Amino acid sequence: MKKIKEVIVVEGKDDTKRLALAVEADTLETNGSAISEATLAQIKTLQASRGVIVFTDPDFSGERIRKTISAAVPGVQHAFLPRKAGVPTKAGGSLGVEHASPTAIRAALAHLYTEQVDEPQQLISHHDLIVAGLLAGPTARQRREQLGERLGIGYVNGKQLPKRLQLFQIQPADFWAAVDQLTTEEK
Repeated sequence: MKKIKEVIVVEGKDDTKRLALAVEADTLETNGSAISEATLAQIKTLQASRGVIVFTDPDFSGERIRKTISAAVPGVQHAFLPRKAGVPTKAGGSLGVEHASPTAIRAALAHLYTEQVDEPQQLISHHDLIVAGLLAGPTARQRREQLGERLGIGYVNGKQLPKRLQLFQIQPADFWAAVDQLTTEEK
């Protein structure tokens, strides 16, 4: 089993249990989306000593936790679980890391992104996103979801997509290669 040096920040105990099936790693649980100052202080200390990977659920709460940590602790790494990998087997459950297979978890942890601490430059324009069919049209949402999976940056809505691409400095060549794969699959 692969050993991960960094501490992985997850939302709860069930996420920690699921991670233990996939990798050998220490975790820190936020216990919900309202992160306390004490938890943020722990994350800052861990980032300075071992490094931190934020691995939250692919839902609104998970995104909120991710943004809170990113704002307070610059330079953390991010792992994104595709939405379809976090779907519960029983109806009525919520999306989450606790429902992911060990293979999906290992794949997400193999593609880490680190936010640019200094002002990142915009590599992909608004026009590029329109041309790629990611901002408007009947399939735009589905295309954004697939693009997020391909690039390993998670799902975001049309308004957040340019920010996410800029934040992680996705290169135009990688962006267009992923878009070409979407286009090829649609044919």
